[in-house]
Amino acid sequence: MVNRRYTLSKEERLSWKRYIDLLFAKGQSFVAFPLRVVYLSVEKEETLAPVSILISVPKKKFRRAVKRNLIKRQVREAYRVRKYDLIDPLTGKNKCMLVAFLYLDKEIHSFADMEKAMTKALNILRDKA
Repeated sequence: MVNRRYTLSKEERLSWKRYIDLLFAKGQSFVAFPLRVVYLSVEKEETLAPVSILISVPKKKFRRAVKRNLIKRQVREAYRVRKYDLIDPLTGKNKCMLVAFLYLDKEIHSFADMEKAMTKALNILRDKA
């Protein structure tokens, strides 16, 4: 069995402006409430992790940084625990995926709701990969 690390390293975070612009210009999206997921499948490159993610919570809906950070933590944790549901099929196909999780709702949801939404989103992404 492969040694799995359920961490979220720097390489797995989407930070290059070029990739972010490409993701929002050419990517497709769907909603797994309260998340809108924008994704783009790209060919394997040396610099990219199998899945690179970006998490965004609008300042317009959550004025306080504390609340925005809470939501980002919830989304990050829900992804981190289930990330291999998406990584395993992608490594088999020698592909990479850029994914953005955009928070839609005006209220903060419980972690259980976030986990449910993340599971749904990752299942959809796995099918589209």
